[in-house]
Amino acid sequence: MSKQVIVVGAGIGGLTAGALLARRGYNVTVYEQAYVPGGCASTFKRRAFTFDVGATQVAGLEPGGIHHRIFAELEIDLPPVTPCDPACAVFLPGESQPINVWRDPEKWQQERQKQFPGSEPFWQLLAKLFKASWKFQGRDPVLPPRNLWDVWQLTTALRLDTLITVPFTLMTVGDALRLYGLYSDRRLKTFLDLQLKLYSQVDADETALLYAATALGVSQDPQGLYHLQGSMQVLSDRLVQGLEKYGGKLFTGHSVEKIETLDHNKMQVIIRQRKTNKTFTKTVDHVVANVPVQNLVKMIDSPSKPGLNLYQQRVDKLPEASGAFVIYLGVTDQAIPENCPPHLQFFYEYDGVIGENNSLFVSVSKPGDGRAPEGQRTIIASSFTDTQIWDKISEVKYQQLKQQYSQEAITRLSNYFQLDSQTIIHQEAATPRTFADYTARDKGIVGGIGQRVSTFGPFGIATRTPLKNLWLVGDSTHPGEGTAGVSYSALTAVRQIQH
Repeated sequence: MSKQVIVVGAGIGGLTAGALLARRGYNVTVYEQAYVPGGCASTFKRRAFTFDVGATQVAGLEPGGIHHRIFAELEIDLPPVTPCDPACAVFLPGESQPINVWRDPEKWQQERQKQFPGSEPFWQLLAKLFKASWKFQGRDPVLPPRNLWDVWQLTTALRLDTLITVPFTLMTVGDALRLYGLYSDRRLKTFLDLQLKLYSQVDADETALLYAATALGVSQDPQGLYHLQGSMQVLSDRLVQGLEKYGGKLFTGHSVEKIETLDHNKMQVIIRQRKTNKTFTKTVDHVVANVPVQNLVKMIDSPSKPGLNLYQQRVDKLPEASGAFVIYLGVTDQAIPENCPPHLQFFYEYDGVIGENNSLFVSVSKPGDGRAPEGQRTIIASSFTDTQIWDKISEVKYQQLKQQYSQEAITRLSNYFQLDSQTIIHQEAATPRTFADYTARDKGIVGGIGQRVSTFGPFGIATRTPLKNLWLVGDSTHPGEGTAGVSYSALTAVRQIQH
């Protein structure tokens, strides 16, 4: 009889783990509290528009990339995509010409040499670290290791070409800038702060250098960032197809409330069906949780288990994660400037913080990409925000704050886009409260735990938890956020379960 597995959460990490386990012979059931799979990479529809909820671009679809490998094992077709080129156009305060992050490595080198004179030794270091780190990650190391098998998988992934990364393990990007005498270059530092906040949740002073090398290098050929035809939902729909192809089941509208270890290493899960509000209990061999680690510790109901208190204490001490304010616009083509890149990043005031509408990451749909009718487009603009300012305020104050943020975002965006009553067809906004309601993520946090030295790689949160046969996947674990990152963590957990 095949072993029984419950997967908590149908985000990309959970669907990947579920589909791979089903393919490898396990009896898999996925429970998702929302009514649409995909988590932060799902979509919603308004009028004739399809909006990506959170994630708007995908990495790892090139040959040898993590999604390419997973789809090949599942024997399902890759979704149609187009490369993002530039991957991002970054506008610094007071500047009308962007810094274009080109996919072509030579073109990107020319761009950065023009934009940041004298910085090439720093970029060459990043390139060398990225090359070594990418090869290392492609050999499927287990990080951080928690038993002898994990250590063996990590050891076998090491090569001589990995040694170049060792001296930089404890360095931040800020440290590297100081090493090359570039820390006082305000434009370069600001550009890096913006890009790294987007990918690692923290700025150059806090982001681990080895993580930054990958985050800043993955957008160049032969890798790349990709725009999905249709919407981000296509990715999760294909994974659901893979899950069901091998007998796995998906139940939406079901939230997992408690996870407990029983005798003989069995796991007991209490599940609530949202429509009826009734609960039921399942006993299985393994549980894979595709949730933030902050959510996981609240689900665990085994207080006497060794190591659990230390695990809880570590989670409690994690720096506060960010939330997001997002404005979704359905517009006419007239709102979009000619030759508009698919992804843009704006920073408005050097003295301001990255977030709270002082910076915006913007994704613009392409004609015919399935997100808007002919002659119309979607614009999605997001800004980091402190979850605390949206929490525990009255409904009146909440709506006032939401309106204030929306107006500020529209005003900012109008410096680049033509936004008025004639071009805006649909407008709505999401806050940390919205994300908490829709995705059930603790406080509506986005993007994981932050890729600081203290939380990255060997110092990160493991896929193994203190409870035997309870596994954690998603953006809280190595190698971090993004659809490619959470898929790597899912593959790690699958290999650990199989072993």
